[in-house]
Amino acid sequence: MKEITKTLDLMLDFGVDGRTLIPVVTQDYSSKEVLILSFANRQAFETTLETGYATYWSRSRDKLWTKGEESKNRLIVRDIRINCEQNSLLYLVEKEKGGACHVKDSTDEYYSGCFYRRVKDGRTLELI
Repeated sequence: MKEITKTLDLMLDFGVDGRTLIPVVTQDYSSKEVLILSFANRQAFETTLETGYATYWSRSRDKLWTKGEESKNRLIVRDIRINCEQNSLLYLVEKEKGGACHVKDSTDEYYSGCFYRRVKDGRTLELI
């Protein structure tokens, strides 16, 4: 068996049924800002490869989800990277328009990414 950390063969393990979820960090291609942490099963990964748009498996909706299908803020995948153990992915994306988060700020604009708050004092959050 090939050592997974040395091989150039794609060996993602989505399980026998293709439903095992793998974490996907989504990062802005230019700024390197972390936009989203989501998950992909085999169907989501293959859809991303086929369409060029970031597609995930939504755990809360229990369905395939292409980012921007409702907000129109789609993410164009420019590069896909895989970690050493082939058990997580990194999508480097370009925003087609707007932000990457589904939440809007006080000016009714989508946040650039989902990490728009920080822990302030161990008990509260503040907007970045």
